[in-house]
Amino acid sequence: MKIAVFHSFLDNIGGAEIVALTLAREFGADLYTTNISEEKISKMGFAKMLPKIKSIGRIPKKAPFRQQLTLWRFSKLDLGGKYDFYIIAGDWAMSGGINNHPNLWYVHSPLNELWQFKDYIRENLLSWWKKPIFDLWVNLNRKFTLRYVRDIDTWVCNSQNTKNRIKKYYKRDAEIIYPPTDTEKHSYKENGNFWLSVNRLAKQKRIELQLEAFKKLPEEKLIIVGSYEKGATQFENYKKYLESIKPGNVEIKNWVEKEELNDLYSRCRGFITTAMDEDFGMTAVEAMASGKPIIAPNEGGYRESVSEETGILIDNIDEGKIAEAIKEIGKSLESFKQPCLKNAREFSTEMFVQKINALLKRYGK
Repeated sequence: MKIAVFHSFLDNIGGAEIVALTLAREFGADLYTTNISEEKISKMGFAKMLPKIKSIGRIPKKAPFRQQLTLWRFSKLDLGGKYDFYIIAGDWAMSGGINNHPNLWYVHSPLNELWQFKDYIRENLLSWWKKPIFDLWVNLNRKFTLRYVRDIDTWVCNSQNTKNRIKKYYKRDAEIIYPPTDTEKHSYKENGNFWLSVNRLAKQKRIELQLEAFKKLPEEKLIIVGSYEKGATQFENYKKYLESIKPGNVEIKNWVEKEELNDLYSRCRGFITTAMDEDFGMTAVEAMASGKPIIAPNEGGYRESVSEETGILIDNIDEGKIAEAIKEIGKSLESFKQPCLKNAREFSTEMFVQKINALLKRYGK
């Protein structure tokens, strides 16, 4: 069966991009996108996929032009029945379903900018004069996407959290297939002398809480692996802000290669994330696949992957509670190792591929 995968953009690699690249790799598919960073794709271990990746045209770096032109370009994409099946694996590529059937939308976050995080973005990321423009943009694109979803044939999503949002905003039912983690490429080496955090440098990740927590724990060390989109003002500004308040016991790395990232997972004491209402949270699973406990907010997808045996979920998370959780977990790091390794296997790439295959067969594809 000949498959095409659609993803919004591949110039900054995070969890959603890894899912799209994994789908293309595992199903031998061509991957259609807009912007491409061959360097970052290679650093994340997908260099062999580069010949299969095709750009449908470049887009700007800055929002909202980035999202808008992506949505427009995919709405015009018509591959003329060249493929047997189309998997939409990037949310702003969802309009690719208009002209390409049969299709499946693997939903990460059902266009959070328009729905779930709309108020947060409006109040925290925009100048006063941009707010009415943003409101107009949101209302317009809500109408567009509500029309475009009529062309989605099959709905799949990455968590119960995302399933609930799809039902709330788009009135559709989706099947849950948790995203893939290459668990066999992760391993436990030691409980080293540092904690680890891996996330995009975006304001809704609330990374400043991590920095404030480690100000309270000068004897501990934190390494943050944080990618950001160069040229995008909100990412650049947030990066500068974090660097301005960063204590000496915190190190921020950008765009590390996959081998280095896996090594950091294998040697850290534990993993810390503060992302707001995360859709699923693949990095937490990667840490568990390395036998490391998780400290996360009791929100979103973390409720589906983290338990008392594999870490601590914090209600109403703040820097003080993070510091206390670090102290608590630090007392018994070894006790988390085996439960974490066992739990991570439930989210393996092998399990993901099996479930996607079963779904395709169920729909006669």
